Amino acid sequence: MRIDKFLKVSRILKRRTVAQEAAAAGKISVNGREVKPAYRVKVGDIVELRFSTGALRFRVLELKETVKKDDASSLYEVLP
Repeated sequence: MRIDKFLKVSRILKRRTVAQEAAAAGKISVNGREVKPAYRVKVGDIVELRFSTGALRFRVLELKETVKKDDASSLYEVLP
């Protein structure tokens, strides 16, 4: 699954276009490498998303095309 779609499905970012813009601006890295919006994320990848106020690191636990709002947080595990 593409990183931009994963961020939208997991509800880490609200819209896919926001995820695409973040990746294009170099604010998303997977396993220590900056990635583009089309990067194929895999289970076990460690993703870092940088915001102006800080950063969010998480590990991908599961990939699903669609998920209910209550189950969205089961797709990833936040890391310190």
